[in-house]
Amino acid sequence: MLNKRNYAFIFDMDGVLTDNMRFHADSWVQLFRDFGLEGLDAERYLVETAGMKGLDVLRYFLDPNISEAEAGRFTELKDFLYRVTSRDLIKPMPGLEGFLDAADAREIRLGIGTGAGPRNINYVLDILKLTDRFKAIVDPFQVPRGKPHPDIFLRAAELLEVHPSACIVFEDALPGVEAAEKAGMYCVAVTTTNSAEAFSSFANIVQVVDDFTEIRPDDLLEKLSRREPATLI
Repeated sequence: MLNKRNYAFIFDMDGVLTDNMRFHADSWVQLFRDFGLEGLDAERYLVETAGMKGLDVLRYFLDPNISEAEAGRFTELKDFLYRVTSRDLIKPMPGLEGFLDAADAREIRLGIGTGAGPRNINYVLDILKLTDRFKAIVDPFQVPRGKPHPDIFLRAAELLEVHPSACIVFEDALPGVEAAEKAGMYCVAVTTTNSAEAFSSFANIVQVVDDFTEIRPDDLLEKLSRREPATLI
């Protein structure tokens, strides 16, 4: 029997609610190529920096000393290219609507913790018709540090009024899984960006899935109900 306390599911957006990370990767590659960086391909971006905010991606691949203002300009160029090329390609992940309905029926609190900026969040949620499904939406501009730091997920839990140990994060990217682990949260790994084997080193993974047809809220609640709330260090 489930403990009577609040639970939450916190979703990364890109690569989780929709399988769109390849569109982001291709846009970054085109941007970097325009600035003379030929060594970056989509696979390297997806494995090494997927889920990070634009500033961190640019400092990782292009210039560790790039200013926030210059990084913001480059990121907006990339995001514009991404939106133009992906508008007719954004689709919900298989099983997503039914999974969210089942979570709602069990009064699980739903939030988003994403590395995307506000414009891209609105763009995707509007296309997917999910704007009103989530009680908290946290992006990297609302916290001091982006993924792989835990700030985004901890802020989402705070807004949802749920202890981190009673949250499950849904993530496709390795920096995001690391952020969930540092936040003291269980994680369901989605294999849109990485293979199942890529998640094997993380202790907080409770299930690895291809999409939402493979998971049930009841099964995840059972895992959470057996977990005692922990004090984060």
